[in-house]
Amino acid sequence: METDRSVSLVRRSGGHVPRLAEATKQERRQQLIDAAWRCADSLPFGSLTVDDICSEAGVSKGAFYGYFREKQDLLLALLDDENESFGTMLEEVDASSADGTDRLRSLTRAMLERGRERARRQILSDLWSEMSSDEQVRERLAEVVSARRLALRSWIEESVAAGELDDIPANALASILVALGDGLMLHAGLNPSGFRWANVERALDALLVGIERR
Repeated sequence: METDRSVSLVRRSGGHVPRLAEATKQERRQQLIDAAWRCADSLPFGSLTVDDICSEAGVSKGAFYGYFREKQDLLLALLDDENESFGTMLEEVDASSADGTDRLRSLTRAMLERGRERARRQILSDLWSEMSSDEQVRERLAEVVSARRLALRSWIEESVAAGELDDIPANALASILVALGDGLMLHAGLNPSGFRWANVERALDALLVGIERR
């Protein structure tokens, strides 16, 4: 484990601890978030301890509390990290797609690929579990889901206007796709052998063909 250098820094600076550069602070904070993702690959977030996460990250326990007041704050940071990753995925899909139908098809495939990741499924399950008892988690999760729905609705509206998709309720379809992605991950966490991701992809492709404008 990486040792805490604060004591030696105090001695060299005459008792004053120099402030870390903002980029370094963000890097160390991300180090803890990445470690939590790795830990979640084998254990539910509720079963993890701060010691577990610090050991995986190679930092002291004191360093953890320099970035998070409590473990629950780290769960919210994981949600933010997941949301940022989802946004990057949307940008990549948007840039590589030929038309509206291709964009939705690429999106569903990318969502299914993310669903295969055990840690991502576990954290989503933890977030939905915490939502019923933690108002802050519920509000943040609601904001994330709403933002994703709005982004997809915009895509669908553009595709309908361009004549690529049938005139279907854009917000309803966006809600279905978002709920489908989350629901599949939760079901996979409940029973990993309940369905095959490759078959789900084939079924979704068939459904999307059904809404193409002929």
